[in-house]
Amino acid sequence: MNAQPLLKINLGDRIERNFIALLLGLMTMITFTNVVIRKLQEMDFWRSDWFEPWAEPLSTFGLQSLETTVFLFAWLGIVGTAYMVRINAQLGVDVALNYMSPTWRKVATLFAISACILYTLLLLKGSWDYWAPFANLPPTEGRIIPEGFKARYLSQGYYEVNDIVMPNWGQFLSDWFNDGEEYEKIPRFIPYFALPLGITMLLWRYLRVASDIVRGKANMIIASHEAEDLVDQAAAQADKD
Repeated sequence: MNAQPLLKINLGDRIERNFIALLLGLMTMITFTNVVIRKLQEMDFWRSDWFEPWAEPLSTFGLQSLETTVFLFAWLGIVGTAYMVRINAQLGVDVALNYMSPTWRKVATLFAISACILYTLLLLKGSWDYWAPFANLPPTEGRIIPEGFKARYLSQGYYEVNDIVMPNWGQFLSDWFNDGEEYEKIPRFIPYFALPLGITMLLWRYLRVASDIVRGKANMIIASHEAEDLVDQAAAQADKD
């Protein structure tokens, strides 16, 4: 099997990769801090008078950390999926492809990427229709194929998450989405924006992969065995040493 060509990492790819690393780092730090807080709550000094000024804010942080981690994980999964397509790291079964001629392998790959693009278009419509009302934007008409935007819809910009408190510096959003009434918790359209954003990025990645396949710059949309070969070579070299 022909190895995939090495990818050139541009500025946009670096930003995307660093953003994914930031999400993962935040999840790790928040989860670790939450575990420490829970252990502290089991100790006697937690209920002492001198620790009372610290106990309440730490308890509040622990309450918000679980929901924050859930949203960060959602962002990581959706945005990370698009980046995996970019670096050709999606896992797949290539047994049948190995028995095909280069021409039929290209046909099968184009069929697969076309199915991915079609499915992603359906996801994009669904994600927009779900997220848009939370941002006071119109969802699309049509059950499967968009037929324009709805003229009448229920704005849901007032919906909030369960636990994450809205910071004071973000209250300007209440004038735009909540008729000037201040948010107690962050509005749902902020964390839910991962859906249309991530699916749009995924669609863009699939379109780029399809273009590379048509132009002969790529031959597969799944991870090749090149990484496995490199690992085997490294293991063999280590045994010799």
